[in-house]
Amino acid sequence: MIARALRDAGFEVIYTGLHQTPEQVVQAAVQEDADAVGLSLLSGAHLTLVPKVIDGLRREGLDDVLVLAGGIIPDKDIPVLKQAGVAEVFTPGAPLPDIARWLEQALDERESSHATPPGE
Repeated sequence: MIARALRDAGFEVIYTGLHQTPEQVVQAAVQEDADAVGLSLLSGAHLTLVPKVIDGLRREGLDDVLVLAGGIIPDKDIPVLKQAGVAEVFTPGAPLPDIARWLEQALDERESSHATPPGE
């Protein structure tokens, strides 16, 4: 549903399917030159899998790729994920337009912070 909502909002979305390993997610981000990676986790393994994806992105030099997570994530785990490098966490019931607005704003902010100052 989120992939479709983001496509409808004008984002290019590459959906890799279910049951991808962290390594497969990282390689998809590398191959597609991704600006963001969204991870949907229902298994309860978010504290294990998400940091592996973030570490893999860093190893590939993709520190600026935004990572967002969603799914069944207890409130107490959200600060842990954010400390690990997750930009935002969306739990069940998050309005789809809000997710698209957040992503657009976050990507715009990232782009403006990477812009080269005039004269350089």
